[in-house]
Amino acid sequence: MKQIAKLKYLHMAPRKVRLIADTLKGLPISEAEAQLLTRSQRVAGPLLKLLRSAIANAKNNAKLDSNKLFVESIRVDQGPMLKRILPRAQGRTTPIQKKMSHITVVLEEAAAPTTPRFTIAPPPKKEKKHGAPPPPVVSKSARGEKFYNLILDAVYNNKIDYTTASDALGMGFHYIASNE
Repeated sequence: MKQIAKLKYLHMAPRKVRLIADTLKGLPISEAEAQLLTRSQRVAGPLLKLLRSAIANAKNNAKLDSNKLFVESIRVDQGPMLKRILPRAQGRTTPIQKKMSHITVVLEEAAAPTTPRFTIAPPPKKEKKHGAPPPPVVSKSARGEKFYNLILDAVYNNKIDYTTASDALGMGFHYIASNE
């Protein structure tokens, strides 16, 4: 049984999306997900979200076994194009085409389950601290003043030398220290 998921109006050029989408064809879903998690391209995020949506639809709506699912096909079509202009010299303009993509993923159930090569751990959840009050808000000027005072104390107590302190304060230390 096939399961289809679509993503429309993705604000990325279809040519760029196809580069990554074509690597997923025929892969089991665990490997396809691992591929997308390790990619640094910007399109990997929306493709991963679409793949996970298709997997969830297959599990919950069609009651398919997730160990048997694989990416049968993935199609990237051109969506609408926003046409803009860029002003150039002597009153001329250059057209800019902001392209969009429509992506269709088709998952199918294989005859035999595949053993996953990768186990993808979900990201750890952050625990909320209910009893602790929020930290006090300190303005930037107060933080800078506090840092300045710490550096001056360190110089006066001979914990750091003058050049290290001037580097830490961004060379504004010479002027301030000479006026005091």
